[in-house]
This record gives sequence, C-alpha cells and structure tokens, in this order.
Amino acid sequence: MKEELLRILKMYAYRHGRIVLSSGKESDHYVNCKPVILTGKGLKLVSTMMSEMIDTPCVAGLTLGADPLVSGVTLVSQGAGLIIRKEPKGHGTQSQVEGPLPPLGTTITVLEDVTTTGESALKAVDVLRNLQYNVKEVVTIVDRQEGATEAMEAEGIQLRSLVTLEELIGAQEEEEVRPV
Repeated sequence: MKEELLRILKMYAYRHGRIVLSSGKESDHYVNCKPVILTGKGLKLVSTMMSEMIDTPCVAGLTLGADPLVSGVTLVSQGAGLIIRKEPKGHGTQSQVEGPLPPLGTTITVLEDVTTTGESALKAVDVLRNLQYNVKEVVTIVDRQEGATEAMEAEGIQLRSLVTLEELIGAQEEEEVRPV
C-alpha cells in the first residue's frame, strides 16, 4: 500500500519548484494532498492506511485539509469523527467543533494532510484539549520533516506519518518531476 501511495502522491500531489508554504517558509518542495484525497481511490487508500495506525474511537481535524480524512477514516473504521473550525462560528451555537461529541476525557487522534511545523495540528489539539478531550497523537499523510515532530513532542504528542517528504522526494527520482 505504501508504494501505491507514494506513486499517486508523486503523480498528483508533489511539485518541485520555489514556493511559499502556509507556515511562511519558502521551499523547493510543494505537497498538496487534496488532489489525492478528493478521489475515491486515493481517499480509500489513505483512510485505510490511517485507520490501521489509529486505535482511538474518534478522529478529528482542522477544516479544510482534514475534512475528507476525518470522513474517510470514520467510514473505514466505523468510528466517530469531528471537524474543527479555525474559529468558532459567529451564529447559532457558536460551536467550533462539528460532529457527535464523545464523552469528556475520550482520547481523540488528530488527522492532517501535510505537516510542516505542526502549527495547524496543534491548533486542533488545543481546541480538543480545551473541551476536555485527550490527544496523544497526530497522524498525517506527509511529514515535511521541518520541526513538527519536535513541536508536538513538546506538547506530549506523537507525530506519525504515512510517508515523509524524504521518501516522497526519493520516489520522485524514479520519475519525471513536474514543476510548480
């Protein structure tokens, strides 16, 4: 499965060329997993791989990147899923979290598509912890290996990835790389 994931990531998600990331850093490597996880085949593969790594009854993620992941892993695992808004909504219940809230104290795994510094995933962790949930791990499709592991360890969280940027770049050497 990992070889198949690397193949489709290199075809549809990876680009080589100078780009500014959401973290503000510049990089020669751009990874956008949405073209992969917004297809049935890609989402099924990623969701299956992620669900095999997770042993919690509930997963959650920050909208928009984690929306398909939360839905896919929830479907494959038959568990529950939560979508976390970046800010509480300004109307109705003003909730920041959507989905069937589990009992307080439940351990929840946070999902992410691409992790660079860990800032987005840690925002989701903070929201969940403020609601009295327990978060011990973040599972991502691609770890860009740019400080997220260390940032999460400082918060008592383990970062687990399906692939690393290093593995993706290595896989790229076998094929022609598309520029940004």
